[in-house]
Amino acid sequence: MRAERPYNGSEHRTDTGVLYFRGPGAAFLGRDDGWTKKAADYRERTGQTNGMRKEVNMSLEVRNLTKKYGEKTVVDGLSFTLETPGVYALLGTNGAGKTTSIRMILGMLACDGGQVLWQGKPLDAMHMNVGYLAEERGLYPKYELMDQLLYFAKLKGVPKETAKERIAYWAGRLEVEEYLYPAKTKGKKAEKPKLADQLSKGNQQKIQLMAALLSEPELLILDEPLSGLDPVNTDLFKGIIREEMEKGKYLIMSSHQMATIEEFCEDITILNRGRTVLQGNLNEIKRSYGRVNMFVKCDQPFEDIIGRHALPVINDTPDGTQLKVTGETQALDFLQDLLKERRQVVKFELREPSLHEIFIEKAEAAQEEEKSGAAGRRMEENGGSHEEK
Repeated sequence: MRAERPYNGSEHRTDTGVLYFRGPGAAFLGRDDGWTKKAADYRERTGQTNGMRKEVNMSLEVRNLTKKYGEKTVVDGLSFTLETPGVYALLGTNGAGKTTSIRMILGMLACDGGQVLWQGKPLDAMHMNVGYLAEERGLYPKYELMDQLLYFAKLKGVPKETAKERIAYWAGRLEVEEYLYPAKTKGKKAEKPKLADQLSKGNQQKIQLMAALLSEPELLILDEPLSGLDPVNTDLFKGIIREEMEKGKYLIMSSHQMATIEEFCEDITILNRGRTVLQGNLNEIKRSYGRVNMFVKCDQPFEDIIGRHALPVINDTPDGTQLKVTGETQALDFLQDLLKERRQVVKFELREPSLHEIFIEKAEAAQEEEKSGAAGRRMEENGGSHEEK
């Protein structure tokens, strides 16, 4: 069920440094799919807290992880710490070393240096309750889904009856009951249980998430968890991630969807070719850039006012215009002129750069640095050859 709730305020400032101005009639959508109570009932039956964050004394520490293939270093001294429950983001361009780092953390891949500690001791995924949702599909294509889930649960030491109860819960929560519990019609032959390769990519993703959650892991690692999902199922996965956060779990998330990272993560690491190019608290990183992005949408044209203030236009779309300003004073002067000229303001937003913008900036800067370094090395080589001649 969806409920639309009007927002009639004119100005609102959030703790993430966003300044909003919206006209009357702006609205947002909220979703109540009935699973909030079901999730609480399930946690109560299985001895978990009813949606409250647990008090835990755990931590994950990654120290100087390094991986080389021959002369090429694919992960170069990665370090970060999760001292409290929450979601940590591991970001980077394709080939930056994210998945390699995750596999080293899990012990699936031997590292050439560094270590991973859980509660001050080396992390051993064989004896620790860890859940892992891999980016690539990891189901056996020709085996029944129920058999696979029971097998994965057994590997994690979950008793069969407990596993069945959890599978039933997650099948309903993830809306895949029809694939695990074939319908029985009177007078007709029962349908055969589904095989993994009979499911869409999105539904296979749901089954893999179930497998990762069946042991109720303390540490959950999600590699591109929203890949291949439609908007409805994306919201479904996001709701489950929030529930795991409320339970006091530790999560590491890798994703190319920067808006999702901003939604869940407080701390991030951005990798480029295995090296850390940016790390820290996301809000502090964004705050260091200042509020220089202004988004404006009006019912009437306002190009004349943009020209009067000589503001650079970064992007112009039907949803609004993005402008670059020097700070809040210049932005509010612009807003004052809009109102003075009786332009109907639909949206006015002043904020720090998005994680997407910061990510692009860091990736491009790292590429330029690599090009400059390569050019310098070629010059040295050519100079050396010339001198030898």
